[in-house]
Amino acid sequence: MGGLLRRRPVLANYYLTYRCNAACTFCDIWEKPSPYATPERVIENLRALRKLGVRIIDFTGGEPLLHRDLPLFLEAAQRMGFITTVTTNGLLYPKRAHQLRGKIDMLHFSLDAATAEKHDRLRGGVPCFAFVKESLKIATQLGEKPDILFTVTPENWQDIEGVYEQFVRPHKLILILNPVFAYNSVGANHLPAEAVRALRRWGRRPDVYLNEAFLRLRAEGGNSPYAPVCRAASATIVISPDNRLLLPCYHAHEQGYSFPIDRPLAELYHSPAVAHLRQLEGRFSFCEGCVINCYMEPSFAVEVSRYFWASLPSTLRYVWRKWGFWGSLRLWMRTVWPPEKRKGGQLKLTAPLQPVLSG
Repeated sequence: MGGLLRRRPVLANYYLTYRCNAACTFCDIWEKPSPYATPERVIENLRALRKLGVRIIDFTGGEPLLHRDLPLFLEAAQRMGFITTVTTNGLLYPKRAHQLRGKIDMLHFSLDAATAEKHDRLRGGVPCFAFVKESLKIATQLGEKPDILFTVTPENWQDIEGVYEQFVRPHKLILILNPVFAYNSVGANHLPAEAVRALRRWGRRPDVYLNEAFLRLRAEGGNSPYAPVCRAASATIVISPDNRLLLPCYHAHEQGYSFPIDRPLAELYHSPAVAHLRQLEGRFSFCEGCVINCYMEPSFAVEVSRYFWASLPSTLRYVWRKWGFWGSLRLWMRTVWPPEKRKGGQLKLTAPLQPVLSG
């Protein structure tokens, strides 16, 4: 297990708020009361995450566009050398598109059905469908290349073709297929066999991203505490809106552990208590059968295994389709040689954040 303690995290899931302006049937995060992450704490933590080795920062929620300082966080993250990613339901994107332009490397619009009636029903009756259509139009006009993120459930898998023909092909985008997972008794883990077969067919297309390792892990019963696949606690760092380090991951922290970040994040991360929990990742009783995509994907990437090899083709295909050789090289250069170091300057912002960003 000592190797786990030497592994550097690659991804941070930064929850800016748990609040959401939708009420998806396969999610319960919108039910949680929540503050908003404070700018001072976010910038301070970003600098610490960079020192810990994190290269990808996912500003998430809830609905991350509800946070008024999201453009500030994204700009700061890019200047520090992070690759940025944001997933949105589209409701606020038309209003905020110009503020966000060029600041999100992986922008995902959630779309889970080919008709407004079905998609909006999955979103708890909130009329998101029309806003996704408008968001795609605006993003395209601004030169952005968003992805369509389709959460596949037993109820909507037959809509994949309609979404592909309506939205992906006309805009020359990438369709990300994200099999639904269950936690806290919400949603369902089991897709019918015909849905899994359809997913495998779709996953072979060059403009569709589906991590084959997700399906393989499900077929093999998910994570086992006796031979864990999950590396969530060492490959990923999760920070809550109220500035707490969540372990082993967001979805299990209520059964697991939550540490207030009341000292430098790097110091807390390397503390004996956190180091011990990182050794136990995937081995807790509540980790039995887990298939949560957003934590399994970085787990597959940091350890050579059959899941690493299963996930590699789809990952490389996505990178090539998304950025190509030169775009990928530019992103890599940012991570190893951040803009703020190349240009020798810091972000110029008005007080009181200027002192924090000048660090």
